Amino acid sequence: MNTAKRITMLLAEDHMIVREGLRRILEIELDIEVIGEAANGRQAVDMARKLRPCVIVMDIAMPILNGLEATRQIRQAAPDTKVLILSAHSDDAYVERVTALGAAGYLIKQTSAQFLSEAIREVQKGNTFFSPSIARRLRHQNKKLLDRKGLPKAKGANLSSREVEVLQLIAEGEANKQIAVELGISIKTVEKHRAHLMRKLDIHDTAGLTRYAITTGIVECNVPLTIV
Repeated sequence: MNTAKRITMLLAEDHMIVREGLRRILEIELDIEVIGEAANGRQAVDMARKLRPCVIVMDIAMPILNGLEATRQIRQAAPDTKVLILSAHSDDAYVERVTALGAAGYLIKQTSAQFLSEAIREVQKGNTFFSPSIARRLRHQNKKLLDRKGLPKAKGANLSSREVEVLQLIAEGEANKQIAVELGISIKTVEKHRAHLMRKLDIHDTAGLTRYAITTGIVECNVPLTIV
């Protein structure tokens, strides 16, 4: 088969053993080619800009930059790239949020492997694809979610992409100096972002910011956190 006609894709998943498993599943598909792997959301955004894959299979819970914010940035930086979420979370709130951010589909990790390649092909065509259990629930609860033009707006405060990045790193226990190095900005800029977050959210301590990040899904509640 002519490789030019293959669906190029990027795997964004922080667990290496899961990425290896996904790659092996997809290697047997003649029309799909994995051209890159990302271990965190930041890498996924950078690789999306550079490689311009047709599809990205994206986990939600990743370090440095979570899959929610990575999806938003990728849809802005590489609008032709389709994002397919593959997550252990099946909560309606997650499905609604990432779809509103521009994800074309949502698979839960408990879904049969046969649906992965089918989902990749469907979102590449411009269609949406959900795990059967999620699709049934969405049809029952909110048919608008299956209509890309009728998607509800994401809930929560109106934070910029950079503010979300800083918030995640704060919640993961990073100090201002570490955040500055990670994002390539000055410590003063980090301090300004922290101040803006506190003002926008009406939260005035790190513990409160961390709780907000957990309750809104910016970080998982089972991520080890250090309150500084």
